[in-house]
Amino acid sequence: MSMDRNTDIHFILNGEPTECTCPPDMRVIDLLREEMGLTGTKEGCGTGECGACTILVDGEPRLSCLMVAAQLHGRRIETVEGIEHSAEGRTLVDAFVEHGAVQCGFCTPAMEMTALALLRSRKPMDREAIRKVLSGNLCRCTGYVKIVDAVERAAKDASP
Repeated sequence: MSMDRNTDIHFILNGEPTECTCPPDMRVIDLLREEMGLTGTKEGCGTGECGACTILVDGEPRLSCLMVAAQLHGRRIETVEGIEHSAEGRTLVDAFVEHGAVQCGFCTPAMEMTALALLRSRKPMDREAIRKVLSGNLCRCTGYVKIVDAVERAAKDASP
């Protein structure tokens, strides 16, 4: 079945009520990057293997290359552009900078979004738990050590 008609989609994007009209089967990554100018979300593989396109949907990490725009309707969406809207997000960004957890930067937005969901979960975490949560996000540059250091530090700083 072909979806030839555009659909009105209403959602919260980085804390702001948002409305757009687009084909309901448009990929979310294309909507964010091409229609909304939010280029922090990256496309690495387009098949859900690399994690570079991770955003938060209702607080949970989701691969935007595997979602269609119609799935956003009525949901709360967070991208890396909105990460500093929360105390946990600011703490995380500061920890990434402090620990040099960025090399080329391509994977950083997705790593930060995945880590943000982890911090908000308030689950106890050690380095192995952090590695497990981040395992869906591939990085070709860092070797992950500094990224895990940054998330571990942010978790300690965000703890009550």
